[in-house]
Amino acid sequence: MNKTYLYPYSQADARRLGESSLWQASFQANVSCARDIEGAIRTYSGTDGSLRPEASRSILDRWGFRRTLFVLASTLRDAGDDRYLSEENRQWQKSAFIPDDGVHNRYFTVDTAGASLDAFVSQVREAYDRLELFGPDQCEPNSFSTLDYEGKVLVLSPDTLKESCWSPQNQLWYAHDGFGCSPTAIGRSIRCTCLGDGEMTRWNRTDFTGVLKEEFLPDWAKEKLMELKGQEQNSDAPAMGGMTME
Repeated sequence: MNKTYLYPYSQADARRLGESSLWQASFQANVSCARDIEGAIRTYSGTDGSLRPEASRSILDRWGFRRTLFVLASTLRDAGDDRYLSEENRQWQKSAFIPDDGVHNRYFTVDTAGASLDAFVSQVREAYDRLELFGPDQCEPNSFSTLDYEGKVLVLSPDTLKESCWSPQNQLWYAHDGFGCSPTAIGRSIRCTCLGDGEMTRWNRTDFTGVLKEEFLPDWAKEKLMELKGQEQNSDAPAMGGMTME
């Protein structure tokens, strides 16, 4: 998979931040990804107008979800009122953040028929859904800005993880303590444990999407959560050592 960093801001932002080289490398990768998508659609389109699943699979294997979705969202934004684009894909595009980068976005617009573009977008979105990652819809509303995280199950944003680590098991973390637990504290660090593999480490508050709604907590995570809370209760219990009975 291409590992070029996906720069999420505009060229103007990159210049202001002294990150023009990152923007340039990402821009070139975006353009190449768009051209590859066009080629995959040509290669895997059937004579009946259908699109074989190898189209999206070949692109995701090379470019990954982050860049592919970025390029597609930018393309749909500029597609206008193409009647071949489904309402579901239009609504998905509206939820994606694409910086206004002047004419540069046009260079990585996927140039293909509307029906083929819609089919390809649907394939990629379906592949992403099969990962079953947690997102904002599974989190308590406005939890990032309003809730104390201590003792809560948090959803780690996929943007924080390498794509090779994208799984629900790697997203759920139990927050122990740290200044970052408070939404108003200056400190951002949170000491937490992964409910998937038990790893304990520190993340920043901004690395998390929010607090997971209780109804979405899977059984495998409930077992680990009970174990961690039990350990905390035992560590808080008064020590009995040194006492003598008369």
